[in-house]
Amino acid sequence: MTKPQIWIASVLVLFFLLFLLEKNTQRSDVQLKNIPGMNTGTDQSSKAKTPDQLVASFGCTGCHGGNLAGTRMAPDLHNLKQNWSRDELINYLRNPSSYIDSERFKNFKAMYPGVIMPSFSNIDIKELGKIADYLLQLQK
Repeated sequence: MTKPQIWIASVLVLFFLLFLLEKNTQRSDVQLKNIPGMNTGTDQSSKAKTPDQLVASFGCTGCHGGNLAGTRMAPDLHNLKQNWSRDELINYLRNPSSYIDSERFKNFKAMYPGVIMPSFSNIDIKELGKIADYLLQLQK
């Protein structure tokens, strides 16, 4: 084989290997989307979940505790109706950082230093409504 033929053969082999690698990567991405319990915000199965299942699947219990009574990382979520309307709570869940300048949240920041409430702007508004309704009815 001549040098040009070797170069062309090398480029073709490299192209073929990259093509196979790309195909295998696509398959693993598709498999990730179908992992049970992995919520991407567009999962159709989450529409059938109950509000308490949604709360657990979005990770609320990780910080607020299994019974949502608060932990050292996050406050108690019972009796929210005293401070929130349904629409206000949904707006807060979508963009918690927009409330950071209010006096109440300055106190929370002092009580829970280094902890940041995540934004749920990628979650369907209907699911956030279910969560808000559920949280607003929680009583101690």
